[in-house]
Amino acid sequence: MVVRHRKKSSRQRAGTTHGYGSMKKNRGAGNRGGVGNAGSGKRGDANKPRFWNDKKKFGMHGFTSKSTKKLDVTMNVSDLMVYVAKTGKTDINLLDLKVTKLLGSGKVTQAVNVIVNSASAKAIMKIEEAKGSIKTLSAEVESTAKDKTEE
Repeated sequence: MVVRHRKKSSRQRAGTTHGYGSMKKNRGAGNRGGVGNAGSGKRGDANKPRFWNDKKKFGMHGFTSKSTKKLDVTMNVSDLMVYVAKTGKTDINLLDLKVTKLLGSGKVTQAVNVIVNSASAKAIMKIEEAKGSIKTLSAEVESTAKDKTEE
């Protein structure tokens, strides 16, 4: 057998305060004292250590997207020539400079020997035309560049 109860609020219709005692205690949102982490600031000294210990309260948490790629740090051939002019070096390891890809914008004015992760076909072509050499760590780019220069 199902027992049906009346809601408490309907039984408290006659009582003005609905079980909160004084009317002042249950009056609006101003009585609440804030929402969320309110009270954890300068005046909430008793709460501060509790908030410091809970590492999940601050910072970003959760999943990271697998679709985000690391972007290549690029350098143009023109920037490479500026670097050669400043340092006077002709043997350059771009991996030491944290550059991952060499692009072909600009002119190669002197022969340089470059080591880099990857390079565009245009960059390889320009460096080899200036009697320089380029060593890429990704062989696929190198083979496609040679195919383009033969055409």
